[in-house]
Amino acid sequence: MKIGEKIKELRIRNGLTQQELADRCELSKGFISQVERELTSPSIATLMDILESLGTNIKDFFNEQIDEKIVFKKEDIFSLENKEWNHVIHWIIPNAQKNRMEPIIMELAPGGSSKEEDPHDGEEFGYVLSGSIVLHLGKKSYRVRKGESFSFKPAMTHYITNGSSGKSTLLWVSTPPSF
Repeated sequence: MKIGEKIKELRIRNGLTQQELADRCELSKGFISQVERELTSPSIATLMDILESLGTNIKDFFNEQIDEKIVFKKEDIFSLENKEWNHVIHWIIPNAQKNRMEPIIMELAPGGSSKEEDPHDGEEFGYVLSGSIVLHLGKKSYRVRKGESFSFKPAMTHYITNGSSGKSTLLWVSTPPSF
């Protein structure tokens, strides 16, 4: 970790000039400049003063955050075939169950079905990529064809079945994660 670089980043984020930060810490502008350029290192007491002036503390300053992964590739996908329900689920975002939403790709063979889900808080969204599906919400059923989507609050029992004679594929997003 480059301390000076991180201090400069915090200073800029807080909208302070080197002079303003120096004044708040009772230091010289030249010293702040040298710290930011990694030409000198502040003592622990001075670092604590600088960080306090920047609205943080030593613990948070040195707590490195791991960069969040934004783009996922084919090799990141985890797939699981369920022969009993005659479907394959592809988790397209690894470990999405720790997030607020969980997107999957579900492939339903002829006669295939998702597992019946009990009512829960959150929302469900789906987009049919190929074939057609039948969305079962409580006692009602809705046919959803290729290029169409569905969205609902899961306040009743729900599941989907393949609505065509061939394979049907859909993108399904659930909040909270339930797959």
